[in-house]
Amino acid sequence: MKLSEVYKTREIRFLDLWSIDELTLKTYCIIYDDRPLNDRLVEAAFHTAKQRVSESALATYHYGVGFVGIHQGKTGNFVFVDWWADENELHHHVYVSPSDSPAELVYKTPTGLAACAWDLYLIGHERDAWVRHVLANETKPDINSYLSDTCNRFV
Repeated sequence: MKLSEVYKTREIRFLDLWSIDELTLKTYCIIYDDRPLNDRLVEAAFHTAKQRVSESALATYHYGVGFVGIHQGKTGNFVFVDWWADENELHHHVYVSPSDSPAELVYKTPTGLAACAWDLYLIGHERDAWVRHVLANETKPDINSYLSDTCNRFV
């Protein structure tokens, strides 16, 4: 096997908290290179998250929190919309669009596509934050502390 490119670190950066219906979603970007984050991609990610939350999240026993990853990759864009439900379950939905058409996000979860190496780092951070602030606090799970625990680093 020959790699098309050796692994290079990418920045994961917290952007904002998005309030969508009953959920508050920590929103992050991951960027392949030093290009600025595409505003059209962010707008499309927000609308996609809003649609996914209204179609799926509200029908689950959710905790009102989750996260969105907006990954502006080398050859395409990836957006994932996640929320916590049933105490310890992560609902994860993936969308992809071409680099030159960021608003054309296509739902890919049914194909089995889950995450790339950089996305997994962010998902791991969010898992650890959920355990630390909610699941490990039997008498007083702390949703606000979970929302404050964000990831900002190069990985």
